[in-house]
Amino acid sequence: MPPEPGPLPLPPEDLRSRPLPLVTVGARWYRLHPPRRDPIHFGREATSRFNAPSREFGVLYLASHPACAFIEVFGRVSGPTFVEPAQLSRRRLAEIRAPRPLRLVDLGGSGLARIGADARLFAGDHAAARRWSLALFQHPAAPDGLLYPARHDPSLRAAAVFDRVKGRWRAKDLGRLDDPENRTLLAGLLQRYGYGLLG
Repeated sequence: MPPEPGPLPLPPEDLRSRPLPLVTVGARWYRLHPPRRDPIHFGREATSRFNAPSREFGVLYLASHPACAFIEVFGRVSGPTFVEPAQLSRRRLAEIRAPRPLRLVDLGGSGLARIGADARLFAGDHAAARRWSLALFQHPAAPDGLLYPARHDPSLRAAAVFDRVKGRWRAKDLGRLDDPENRTLLAGLLQRYGYGLLG
């Protein structure tokens, strides 16, 4: 069945009374981040999909696997599938450890229907997704964030973690993808997605 046209409707009025499809997931994640920015960064700007619409809270975006981090940064809907060395040099891969396992709203299965949403929540209009993120943040169950299929590779999961998760976050720098020690990893990522490397 084709997706519904247009943006996802706003959260239903009774969302606060609906049980959330919560899952507890492990504490190890990955992130490709600009070198000038700390890898553990809870952004408040209304620029990314699940950021708060009016800076009500911060969001940290994480990937379940290095491949997920790669395709979330370099994925393209159309056009040539190439990565340039300059693009690789502008990102560093980090392994992120949360202070504890995370309780996340699972947006990848039957839970979507139970909260009155569909796949447009993680693959459609950003403005609607931000309103949903705020509504789920304010739910009495107080989830730690959202777990959702990566837009360009739904077999992998990404997370948008709310800044209510307190404690000692840890980040281990794994270097740039074009560093010699990451040559095998990069080759596997390029092969997985059929990407070429320019230069």
